[in-house]
Amino acid sequence: MKKPRISEKTDAQTSNGDHDRFAHYVRKIDIVRSNVKGTMAVALCGKKWIPNRDPDRYPVCPICKELKMRLANRKMN
Repeated sequence: MKKPRISEKTDAQTSNGDHDRFAHYVRKIDIVRSNVKGTMAVALCGKKWIPNRDPDRYPVCPICKELKMRLANRKMN
């Protein structure tokens, strides 16, 4: 059985109002770099921003959540 290919390419967004309403998945090293150097972090969904809010106060971005699930399933197979 042939496995379906998953495209992980996303269009990077710099400031779309809807993205500000969600908590996003970002690599830990990018969060640390952002906190130390003040550089932008890039979420799985492509959002670029400098994290400065408590992510526990927001629902998880549905696009980030879907991509994280796909990546986890891919690692398991």
